[in-house]
Amino acid sequence: MTTAQPLDVQPTPLALLLLGREADPRSERGVECPGDLPSPSDPDLVARARAAKEKLGDRVFVLGHHYQRDEVIQFADVTGDSFKLARDAAARPEAEYIVFCGVHFMAESADILTTDAQAVVLPDLAAGCSMADMATAEQVAECWDVLTEAGVADHVVPVSYMNSSADIKAFTGRHGGTICTSSNAKRALEWAFEQGEKILFLPDQHLGRNTAVRDMGMSLDDCVLYNPHKPNGGLTAEQLRNAKMILWRGHCSVHGRFSVESVEDVRARMPGVNVLVHPECKHEVVAAADHVGSTEYIIKALEAAPRGSKWAIGTELNLVRRLANRFASEDKEIVFLDKTVCFCSTMNRIDLPHLVWTLESLADGKLVNRIEVDPETEKYAKLALERMLALP
Repeated sequence: MTTAQPLDVQPTPLALLLLGREADPRSERGVECPGDLPSPSDPDLVARARAAKEKLGDRVFVLGHHYQRDEVIQFADVTGDSFKLARDAAARPEAEYIVFCGVHFMAESADILTTDAQAVVLPDLAAGCSMADMATAEQVAECWDVLTEAGVADHVVPVSYMNSSADIKAFTGRHGGTICTSSNAKRALEWAFEQGEKILFLPDQHLGRNTAVRDMGMSLDDCVLYNPHKPNGGLTAEQLRNAKMILWRGHCSVHGRFSVESVEDVRARMPGVNVLVHPECKHEVVAAADHVGSTEYIIKALEAAPRGSKWAIGTELNLVRRLANRFASEDKEIVFLDKTVCFCSTMNRIDLPHLVWTLESLADGKLVNRIEVDPETEKYAKLALERMLALP
């Protein structure tokens, strides 16, 4: 009987990370605050936040993304989606501090669009975005090399979703591309096809696919999926040459959870229900829905809905719950599309204790958790954003 010899296998960094034996400093940045957070059970948190905000006065401008929890939203000067909030910040040059209750890429966009005299602050630096983190600068640079070797890079125009890092926005700007939101993705793609023959869409495959197929009449065969974890993205040069849409293998961890089964189940439970989903959902879910649109579209659709109508919404739960409460007096029945509770876990890192700590620190003259984009990155990222703003 022979004795098994140990294999000479070295664990990869990813394997060690999954086992909890290593850390990724980029995805775990700022887990610890440089000061002590108030206790979540402190009954005076609301009063403390209000007092600190009043002390700061017009020096502070608080932005609240739609997906934030109510305890944070109550202190927001404006609410909206990521791009609306970044533009709102740019429209308040007199505010010394921009406190962005959202996630990291949103605060970066606000820093790009505001003046150098303003400081953009993120209450918890660990509030990232899983979708944005699915495309790193190194991976995208390697992808461009693959496109170059396949002989198609000169015909490719990058279009990056707003939900991307400043590095990816800068890459887009350097290579003649533009940024898009979920509400203007079709216009951005139309513009890009006027500039070139193909589009590299970053980082959300579902928004890219849904816009190309549902809104622009392309076929699924016109789209290929580039996987940054496979050699050459898992694609042949011929596939890249034949494709019109090269989709990055990224997705939203919230919207990616919805399924056709969710749609079928809610239709069985609520006869006459209107299914309304975000375009970050999978293509088959979008095809099964009655209405598809951005966060702002969802809000406006419910505002215009007739009394007594029924709606199942496929987007983040904090927003759905807030809308359900808002329109309950109009007898509009609004439910979450899935049975499983689904918050955006990184967005929910911005809680009342972090907001109190941030406001009190600023009120005491201590600038904390500032988000700064380096000048070179800002230059090209702003160029890509300006191309989007110039879209007809």
